[in-house]
Order: sequence, then C-alpha cells, then structure tokens
Amino acid sequence: MAEKSCIKRLQKEYRALCKEPVSHVVARPSPNDILEWHYVLEGSEGTPFAGGYYYGKIKFPPQYPYKPPGISMTTPNGRFMTQRKICLSMSDFHPESWNPMWSVSSILTGLLSFMMDNSPTTGSVNTTVAEKQSLAKASLAFNCKNPTFRKMFSEYVDKYNQQQLSKKLAAEQVTPGLSQEISTPMKRVGEDGKRVDAVKDMKIDRKQSLPTWLMFLLVSIFGIVMALPLLQL
Repeated sequence: MAEKSCIKRLQKEYRALCKEPVSHVVARPSPNDILEWHYVLEGSEGTPFAGGYYYGKIKFPPQYPYKPPGISMTTPNGRFMTQRKICLSMSDFHPESWNPMWSVSSILTGLLSFMMDNSPTTGSVNTTVAEKQSLAKASLAFNCKNPTFRKMFSEYVDKYNQQQLSKKLAAEQVTPGLSQEISTPMKRVGEDGKRVDAVKDMKIDRKQSLPTWLMFLLVSIFGIVMALPLLQL
C-alpha cells in the first residue's frame, strides 16, 4: 500500500511531466496502480537507435521518494537485457546513491542518456550497430503485439497502423506500373520523345526490305537464263 506522501508526489510529478514533457520520452502511470509507470523512449537521431521505440516499466516503492524505483525494458533494443532490472544510479540497484530530490523526469532523462551511451553495466548487452538498427526498425511492430502497450500508448499504435497503410498504398502504386510495362514490353522511345511500337516498326522494316531481296532474286534468275546459251556451246 503506497503512502499518502508517495501518491501525492507521483500525482504532482505526472502533472509536471504533462506540462513539460521530456524530449524523446512518453511516460504515464498505470490506471490501476500509480506505483507502476509505463514509458516509451524514442531513439535519438544520429544514433543506432534512431527510429526505434523502446517500451518499459518503472516500479516505484511505497516509500518513494525516499527509496528509488526499479527500471526495466520490454522492447529488444541491443543495449539492455529485456525483462531485467537496469543498473542505474537512479534505480534500486544503487539505493546508496539515490537522491529524494530526483523526479520521474530526471529518472527518464537519465535512462535515455544512459541508453545512448556504451558504458557496460549490469544487465547491458554487447551488440553491433547493425543489430541495434535492425532492432530499432522492428521495435514498433514488436510493441504493438503487447496488449498493455496498445492500451497505454494508443498514439503509437495509430502511428504503426499509418506506417503499414502507407507501405500498402506504395506497393499498390508500384504494381500497376509493373503490369503496364509487362503488358506492353515492345515499346521504345522515338527521337521525338514519343513511345513507338517496336513490333509495328519491325513489320514496316520487313515490308521495306522485301523488294530488295526480290530484285536480287530476279537479277540472279535473269543472269542464269542469259548464260544457258553460252553453256550449250
């Protein structure tokens, strides 16, 4: 059971967070438990996490702000193990360094900064830049499979649906173009910039070349006929 001072403190911090959001971070308490907060970190541009959306939880103790919270991440990210507590100076891994003056905003700011860093810690993992980038691209789709995430962050679900719709529309626009090219493969561009039917050109060229062959054949036959008397001699 959370203490009254804890509840009042968290309610106050949530109002402050709504008024002045932390850049690249969205966080809100669970509707059924103010001690459980859910957050989404957005990967910063210029880092391997750019384009990624990392979902996680902060569990506050009933004695907050006199005791630090536990922090974990749910989305595969290439920096921290998932479903494990993250070792941070502002987490319950280091109660001796906790400062009651720290707020939810400062905790989230510190978490985002630490994620963009490469410093090893308990619960961190070593991955390549390519692996981090791949996980960033897949992060939103992964999150949207989580029922709690869909309930807590409907705006990100809408964002994902819009991305999928855009991809579908782009694919549908490309497909008709390919079909048209396939249905009219014998097309070329003329000197005047207009497309010309190559098959028609081939037929015209054939018609124009027939008289030449016919003339050659007639000349040959005529030569043979004229040479027959001489052969008889």
